[in-house]
Amino acid sequence: MTHVSGPAAGGPKPAPRVLVVDDEPQLVRALAINLRARGYRLEAAQDGATALRLAAERHPDVVILDLGLPDMDGLDVIRGLRGWTRMPILVLSARHTSDEKVDALDAGADDYVTKPFGMDELLARLRAAVRRAAPVEPGGSAVVRTEAFTIDLAARKVRRDGADVRLTPTEWHVLEVLVRNAGRLVPQRQLLGEVWGPAYGTETHYLRVYMAQLRRKLEADPSHPRHLITEAGMGYRFEE
Repeated sequence: MTHVSGPAAGGPKPAPRVLVVDDEPQLVRALAINLRARGYRLEAAQDGATALRLAAERHPDVVILDLGLPDMDGLDVIRGLRGWTRMPILVLSARHTSDEKVDALDAGADDYVTKPFGMDELLARLRAAVRRAAPVEPGGSAVVRTEAFTIDLAARKVRRDGADVRLTPTEWHVLEVLVRNAGRLVPQRQLLGEVWGPAYGTETHYLRVYMAQLRRKLEADPSHPRHLITEAGMGYRFEE
C-alpha cells in the first residue's frame, strides 16, 4: 500500500480526495504528479483489499480503479464499494471490449477509460466525475411526482414506497437530465454529452446500462417502463 498526499486547494472547501487503485508503481507515480499539481489529494492502493479498507477509512471523493488487481477482480471492488457508497468510480483498464465495459458499468462504475490513455482525457473525465458528485446549492423546491416515485430536484433525492432510493451520482445525473426535459425526447448524443461530456457521443452502451439500472430501481415493471421510455435508435424520454 502506498500513501500519497497533495496540498489542499485554497479556500474553505478542501480539494477533492482521489483514491487510485493500481498495482503499476510507474502509473501511480505519474498520476500522483499530475493530480497533486492540480490540487487533488491522493491516496493509493496496490490491491483490492487495501482499496476497500482505504475507501472506508478515508472516504475519497472519487475512485480511479484498475480491474486487473493481484488479489481480486476489480469488478468485485466495485461491487464492494457499491454496497455502501455512491462515490464516483472511474475504471482505468487495459480491458477494452464493449462487453467488459458494460460489465464494469453494470457493476456500478461511473466511467471507463482504456489503457493506454491520454492524461488530459483522464483529467477531464475526473473533473466530470467530481462535478456529477458535487452537491447543488440549496434553492427551489422542484418536486416531480409519479404514481410510483417522487423526485426532488433541489434535494437530489428520489423516494419510492416511502423510502429513499439510493442512486449513484451518474444515475442521478441521467435521471435529472430526463426529468428536466419531461415529455420531450432527449437524443442519445445530447444525453451522453450532458452527463459524460461531448467526447462521449458514440458511447450508447453507457445509456443502455444506466437506463436499465434506473428502471430496476424506479419502475414497477422494469421490462415495461411507464416513465423512463426508450425511443429506439433516437434517445430517451421521461413521462410523469
